[in-house]
Amino acid sequence: MTRSRGTARTFTRRQTLQGGAAALIAAVKSSFPAGAFAEGAGPETKAAKLGFIALTDAAPLFVAKEKGLFAKYGMPDVEVEKQASWGTTRDNLVLGSQGNGIDGAHILTPMPYLMTAGLVTQNNVPTPVQILARLDLNCQGISVANEYADLKIGLDATPLQAALAKKKAAGKSVKAAMTFPGGTHDLWIRYWMAAAGIDPDKDIETIVVPPPQMVANMKVGTMDCLCVGEPWNEQLIHQQAGYSALTTGEIWKDHPEKVLGMRAEWVEKNPRAAKALLMAVLEALQWCDKNENKDELAVISAKRQWMNVPVADIGERIKGNFDYGNGRVEKSSPLLMKFWRDHASYPFQSHDLWFLMENIRWGKVPQSTDTKALIAKVNREDLWREAAKALNVSASDIPASTSRGKETFFDGKVFDPENPSLYLRSLSIKRIDA
Repeated sequence: MTRSRGTARTFTRRQTLQGGAAALIAAVKSSFPAGAFAEGAGPETKAAKLGFIALTDAAPLFVAKEKGLFAKYGMPDVEVEKQASWGTTRDNLVLGSQGNGIDGAHILTPMPYLMTAGLVTQNNVPTPVQILARLDLNCQGISVANEYADLKIGLDATPLQAALAKKKAAGKSVKAAMTFPGGTHDLWIRYWMAAAGIDPDKDIETIVVPPPQMVANMKVGTMDCLCVGEPWNEQLIHQQAGYSALTTGEIWKDHPEKVLGMRAEWVEKNPRAAKALLMAVLEALQWCDKNENKDELAVISAKRQWMNVPVADIGERIKGNFDYGNGRVEKSSPLLMKFWRDHASYPFQSHDLWFLMENIRWGKVPQSTDTKALIAKVNREDLWREAAKALNVSASDIPASTSRGKETFFDGKVFDPENPSLYLRSLSIKRIDA
């Protein structure tokens, strides 16, 4: 029995003796804010340890903590802990909080799948991780070194192909940086290069650099181009270390990005706590998406315990104002980071399938993988719907389908979740025979 539940019963006895029915109702509401769990038991635990990387799309966790939303739903002891890299996040999820690790995290969409399948864990031992919600759409970036400033490289990476070949012929290394093999940034930069005829495994070396270290590494010439989330593309420009070729929404409008991932063992042990945690995050996502909150969102996110960057590195791009650092400026872009609108938070199964197919494309997930069975293990859209219902989310904000349907990319390729093999066959550069 949790303390909050016991408190509710103490209030009930006291108020009943006083004959105060109204006071009784007030006591129950006080014990279970926003009506959460008013008809049943509260969360099994008041605590959870959540990891995050210093990226703008971790902001819903910052807001849920600072605005008291975890406490509002009966989980005042949730900790939100900074991680050094996605590799560290993975390792701490394997450990779990009982092993001095974490229970869940702001994490790259494919990672729960790669971990559940044992493809990126030590000795390939599976660590089941479930996706409870998406945290954002859009607004990652691909940036290019100042060495290529005259080329003004954008969505079409073709000019980069000849420049890289020339540099390689001179005996110099050429490198593209991303944040985790098989992760979202790896897939965005691979898609962009491959669409221009650049083979990401043969024509350039892909390297792993943690997001907060991207700008410093670009300054010393570690890479020729990179893909990372905000605020690091914006900071790169402010520090004159490179320029933005594109924001990733140009590759695929309203593409999915990070998720709230939780160890499956923790969710199964604490189903009510998982729902409470999710309700807090969904409310935070709604808050983050409101235009009138964007300035405060930037101030909160910039704090030392969260991202530790100047507010100016965050404030404009979350409003959709993109200065690419090469003379191109876009104001009020529809490709801004979305936290809630347009079903941004819903964990569509079709989105997860695309990430799996791209990882199959590049040989990071076996072609024989039963994607339907794996998605059934990882994707917890059922919990999202339960939490949304408890929050009285409007019907228009709850998708009718688990699929967003066909998706079209900037190069004309179409992903049909009903026929993913056709998509793979349409791609010219890949590591498999499709």
